Amino acid sequence: MQRAPHFLYYIVIIFITFLLVNSFQKREIKKPKNTSEKYEIQALKLPNDLNLAGERVPLENDDVRERMDRELLVNTYWQSNGLLLLKRTNKYFPILEPLLKKYGIPDDFKYLAVAESGLIDETSSAGAAGIWHFMKKTGKEYGLEINKNVDERYHIEKSTKVAAEYLKKSKARLGSWTLAAAAYNAGNYGVAKQLKNQEVSNYYDALLPDETERYVFRIIALKEVLTNPESYGFKFEKEDLYTLRKTKKIIVDSTITNIALFAKKFGINYKELKTHNPWLRENKLNNKSKKIYEIKIPVE
Repeated sequence: MQRAPHFLYYIVIIFITFLLVNSFQKREIKKPKNTSEKYEIQALKLPNDLNLAGERVPLENDDVRERMDRELLVNTYWQSNGLLLLKRTNKYFPILEPLLKKYGIPDDFKYLAVAESGLIDETSSAGAAGIWHFMKKTGKEYGLEINKNVDERYHIEKSTKVAAEYLKKSKARLGSWTLAAAAYNAGNYGVAKQLKNQEVSNYYDALLPDETERYVFRIIALKEVLTNPESYGFKFEKEDLYTLRKTKKIIVDSTITNIALFAKKFGINYKELKTHNPWLRENKLNNKSKKIYEIKIPVE
């Protein structure tokens, strides 16, 4: 009976030793962080009021929620692209916003231009050109001049007018702005055919080609991130954003044989003139028909 306390003592010592060894082993197993200690990739909480032109995203649908989450994650954590887009919106949205309002198109469609081109005047691998990414055939159908000398798909005011006409036509045919956006990607006929075949009338209920399946969600994600950049971790000062120089318009109704020399008359160089008038595709303006063009000249 006198040895019992010593026995309990040994049991306590063994138990404490076991806990210490187990704790040490757990610390040894934990791998060191391979990034900055402050760097984290956090799951996003989807806002309940996501919409395109006032048309609500039905997030209670599991498939819709997953697709929306995907695009929001991509556009949040592709940080360099997101910051570049934020910088460019400051440059081009002041041009696009009043034009969309003038033509009766919801303001949200400026984010369609972002989704299409990233607000860069370039030609896609498929041949779509300008900020609104028109194909030659579509551009010509809507009255844009497109040839080797002049390509008005790169004319931001004229191409925005055509984009507005296309979207209004799509809205009238398909019944919603969401479907009009989808049709901008897949064509009115393509979307209408799928809706008819599947006997549905809503974008979120239709099974569409992969690119079109992502398209509207991408526009909405861009709208959310670019409207609330601070909420998604983007930090910048006003002076970090891109701007366009002010310009004046010069009316031209004749041939310009050398655009570089023409630019010098206004105290600018060839590159400056072409930057503000990317629709001029060569170092000359043929204009045999004496058409009236407006050329932007940057001013101080």
